[in-house]
Amino acid sequence: MTLRNERVRKALMREISDVIFREIKDPQICGMVSITDVEVSSDNSAARVFYSVYGTPEVKEKTSKALLRHVPQIRHEIGKRIRLRKTPSLLFILDDSLEHGAKMTELINKIQRGEI
Repeated sequence: MTLRNERVRKALMREISDVIFREIKDPQICGMVSITDVEVSSDNSAARVFYSVYGTPEVKEKTSKALLRHVPQIRHEIGKRIRLRKTPSLLFILDDSLEHGAKMTELINKIQRGEI
């Protein structure tokens, strides 16, 4: 990954997170949403946005649908905030790695305490 792509990736992470928290006023985004990573194509035309939602499976489903509905608005805001020749298309992907890691840590702790 080039230095430019890395700067674009970091800027997208920061700005997408800010747009979701400050600009999107949708009650369907009811879980705590964290942008965990962004993968940008080599020509900056597409970005895969990995996010994590804290909550029940129903909360995750509602949040996923709401984010999908708001992709045009998020992309528009990103285009205003980050000066690029072309604003990348956004694909939101649910990332369960943080939740999986927390479960693994809990299991390790139970083993150490002798509960398992």
